[in-house]
Amino acid sequence: MDSIMETERLILRKMETSDYRDLCKILQDEAVMYAYEGAFSDEEARNWLNRQLRRYEEDGFGLWAVILKENGELIGQCGLTIQDIPDRQVVEIGYLFRRKYWHRGYATEAAKACREYAFHVLNVEEVFSIIRDTNTASRNVAERNGMEQVGSFVKRYRGVDMPHDVFVARRAKEA
Repeated sequence: MDSIMETERLILRKMETSDYRDLCKILQDEAVMYAYEGAFSDEEARNWLNRQLRRYEEDGFGLWAVILKENGELIGQCGLTIQDIPDRQVVEIGYLFRRKYWHRGYATEAAKACREYAFHVLNVEEVFSIIRDTNTASRNVAERNGMEQVGSFVKRYRGVDMPHDVFVARRAKEA
C-alpha cells in the first residue's frame, strides 16, 4: 500500500486500478454525486480514476483513497488537485465519501491532513476548496478546516450552470 499520510482513524494512499469497484460505490451513488448533477456511468468512473493516476504522475498528488484503519475499507477519497478559478489556477482540497460514512467527521479529518500536507510538504501558501453553493455538508467541512469564503463563480458542467463558492485557508506566517 502506497501510503501518503495517516490520521488518527484514516490512511490516505494513492488509488490503484484495483480500487475501481470501491470507487464506484462513491461515484455511482446519486446522493453522493448530486453536486455533480448525478451519478457517474462506468466509463465516467473509470475516467475519474485514470485522471487521478495521471495526476500522481504529472503533479505528484491527486485525490487519494481514504482507508478506514479499523477495517481496511476504502470509505472515500480526499486529496489535492490543481483547479481553475477565475484568473488563476489553485491547489484545491477535494473530498467525496461513501454515504454510509457521512456525519462521522472523516471528511474533516482527511481534509485537515491534506491542508497540512499542502502547507508543509508542497510548501504552498494557500489552499482552496471550490464547492457548489447548494452543498452544505462540504461547506461545513471547509469551515471546520479553517477556510473562509472569498468569492464565487459559475462553473458549467454536464450542460448545467452551477454556482460555486471559493473557500481558502492560508498558511500561518512563521514568527
